[in-house]
Amino acid sequence: MRIKYIFFVFCCLLLAACGGQKQTGNVFNIMDFGAAGDGKTDDAIAIQAAIDACAQAGGGQVLVPAGHTFLCSPFKLASFVELHLEANSRLLANPDESVYTESAFRENRGEGMMWISGKNLEQVSITGMGTIDGNGVAFMGKELEDSYELKPVTDFDPRPHVLTLEAIDRLVIRDITLCNSPYWTVHLIGCKDAVIEGISIRNNLKIRNGDGIDVDHSRHVRIANCYIESGDDCICLKNRREFEEYGSCEDVVVTNCTMVSRSCAIKIGSENMDVINNVLFNNCIIRDSNRGIGIQNRDEGTVTNVVFDNMIVDCRLWSDVWWGKAEPIYVTSYPRAVGNHKDAGWRFPKGATEGRCGEVSRIWFSNVKCISENGVFVGGDVPGKVNHIYFDDIDIQLLKRTDYPGGVYDKRPCVGEGFVNDKVYGFYIDTVSDIYINNPRLKWGDTRPVAASGELLKQKASTNVVVAR
Repeated sequence: MRIKYIFFVFCCLLLAACGGQKQTGNVFNIMDFGAAGDGKTDDAIAIQAAIDACAQAGGGQVLVPAGHTFLCSPFKLASFVELHLEANSRLLANPDESVYTESAFRENRGEGMMWISGKNLEQVSITGMGTIDGNGVAFMGKELEDSYELKPVTDFDPRPHVLTLEAIDRLVIRDITLCNSPYWTVHLIGCKDAVIEGISIRNNLKIRNGDGIDVDHSRHVRIANCYIESGDDCICLKNRREFEEYGSCEDVVVTNCTMVSRSCAIKIGSENMDVINNVLFNNCIIRDSNRGIGIQNRDEGTVTNVVFDNMIVDCRLWSDVWWGKAEPIYVTSYPRAVGNHKDAGWRFPKGATEGRCGEVSRIWFSNVKCISENGVFVGGDVPGKVNHIYFDDIDIQLLKRTDYPGGVYDKRPCVGEGFVNDKVYGFYIDTVSDIYINNPRLKWGDTRPVAASGELLKQKASTNVVVAR
């Protein structure tokens, strides 16, 4: 018995020495491939070499070790590879604009380049407690009161997107921190079966176009337990024209996330040339944002079967640099205006000189608590374009918290006047049909908006607006 006991103890000690776990694949430390990790040397070649070696070995883990900052130019991910960042490790974008040469939007070179990217891959993961830093301010112009000036560009914008992931089947992004993005942070294009969980996105709130997560023509996406702080949209669903071959954006679930934005914390649109369908947002908190929940349809695509449930939405006014006028909930479909900016040629179908907008229908809002300087806005370009919108147990507290003038609703980008000037109502319903408002609660704060109407509802050119108290 004593010999058996000694043998058992020996086996336990041997198992502990081996880590207590079976190895799931090879580990490729980027420093073994020549990465300096001094924050000055460009380590992109070493990182790419580690990724390529891992892929050639059949897959495994590429390790970014703790205690180092790895300055790097663009590099590409590979199938069956986990990029793992240990705690207190950092990938830092090279501030040299000349190294960013591959467009994030194919032939459209006016909306940023790629830094970390992957295309036509399977089983890709980015994990760990380390940081991916986009070095955002290095790409900005002069700092203004609530934004940075954008450097003048023509048809080429060198600002890098942090993660551009196209046509990836089974994608996992977990636990990492992404920060200081100069442009979009996480862009999923035509991806299927994607999980984004427990990540923190901490962007500079003064950087325009600094979206958090953009889900573009992607399906079966789950986003959970994330904190997102970004100047532009925190989570945005869309169908960009540059990637139309991937089809619809469908079956997306977002839960247990906290968001802060200078623009719209949760947005569907504005780019939508296809179908956005079957979407669920629940148990989320929005704080200190210029607009809370926004459906901003500006192209021929449609938005259907979307549910927002159990949410707290806190909004305030920011300057006109940012779209929105503190609307806690915003549901609209207006045709896009013809623009003269650097990317205007990519906004309309090929050969078209004017835009058109698709239907927005079957949208549900339930148990949403709103605190804001403005009320809910629902609007369309013609009667019936926006229809069957349901509000159940919506609590709205309206109070003034900034010096920006109120009584304005923001329709941008759209044909004609971009703003609606009126009083502040709990609900402003304009040129839509079949709106159902059940058990609304409206409270006016001690510091009322100057343009406060004192009324729950204004409806204009709308049909079948039903309020059940």
